Amino acid sequence: MSLVRTGVYTTFATAARLLAGLVVLKLVAWFAGPEGVGKLGQFMSLMSLLAVLAGGGIGAGIVKYVAEYRDDAQRLSRLLAAALWYALCASCLMACVALLLSRPLALWLLGDARYASLIRVLAIAQLGIALANYILAVINGFMDVRRLALVQVLGSAIGVALVVGLSHWLHLYGALLALVMGQVLILLVGVPVWWHSPYFRRSMLRMRFDREMTARLAAFSLMTLSSALLPPLINIAVRNHLALRFGWQQVGYWQAVSRVSDAYLLFLTSAINIYYLPKLASTHGRASLVRELHRAYRVLLPLVLVLAVLIYVARVGITRVLFSAGFAAADPLYGPQLAGDVIKIASFVLSYLMLAKAMTRLFVISECVFALSYLALVYVFTAGFGLIGAMYAFAVNYLLYLAFNVLVARRYLEAA
Repeated sequence: MSLVRTGVYTTFATAARLLAGLVVLKLVAWFAGPEGVGKLGQFMSLMSLLAVLAGGGIGAGIVKYVAEYRDDAQRLSRLLAAALWYALCASCLMACVALLLSRPLALWLLGDARYASLIRVLAIAQLGIALANYILAVINGFMDVRRLALVQVLGSAIGVALVVGLSHWLHLYGALLALVMGQVLILLVGVPVWWHSPYFRRSMLRMRFDREMTARLAAFSLMTLSSALLPPLINIAVRNHLALRFGWQQVGYWQAVSRVSDAYLLFLTSAINIYYLPKLASTHGRASLVRELHRAYRVLLPLVLVLAVLIYVARVGITRVLFSAGFAAADPLYGPQLAGDVIKIASFVLSYLMLAKAMTRLFVISECVFALSYLALVYVFTAGFGLIGAMYAFAVNYLLYLAFNVLVARRYLEAA
């Protein structure tokens, strides 16, 4: 399936996920204002962190090896049995840790022990989220974009209904609870869609320890966890720094612009995740890899440039519609953030080469280095430029990351 056709399907899926996210943002902005939006960001960072840890962070590994082994029934069966065993063990471990730390996490992230019950719900939900991650990764590995899009669209519809209902009843607490439940209830759609796919086998639900496959998945777990674990933790640290320096209302402005950025980039990052990871994993030879990378840049870079310009031109209206007139102070933050978004997509295309080719050590080191450099740049730039300095730090850090990925890709392709 081509990148363009993949983009069409992922557009529908991403639009549904985007709508769900915007509904949450709008309701939280309505109920709790800029401060509530800032705390929403804290909880969503914890959610994204635990959602990846739920399955041991092996989603990318499942995608890669399913794409490689889909014509080898024996190796595929071994892989999936090991993956399900790995995911179950990891999700049980994370559930226990989150249950034990629910009160300290509530106080640290949200400043209110009453939210401990919400974190306990999230802890228990890890088992369901792990299974959902496993199913989506298998579907993605078979490059079945149509079924993947169907699951995501219907799952997002369930999520929107939950957000509207629970937020009306429980306000901010209800909106956050709906985010958790929506991650689990995607199984209502994912299980039957996967069950009726032509590649489904009952053996895909067996669990078994396999030393070789577990070692392969563990390498991807390390890479995925470094890329998924560090950003939420760094963003939490950034929010806490901004809150101490400027107050939670200013954090709400920063978070608002960051959420708009995440929302429109979701269309592009989804296409990269769904198409490029399995495609690069199954592509070998210098000429073929170069061709895929060129194709990506021809499609993605013009698209992100156009979207960034449109967002910048319409920034005032976007802020008013998605949030409220009280968020007008966020408008000057868009420029450097959108410039950083363009650089981010340019770097992501190349960084997926490290993930697809299992360059574990280099990937993990780069994730750690650039996560810490971003935090350091936030401290430096906010001291000199104020709140907008956090956006400057974002753009400069991704520029450095792009330069690093160019060097890595060039060296790998020369050796291929």
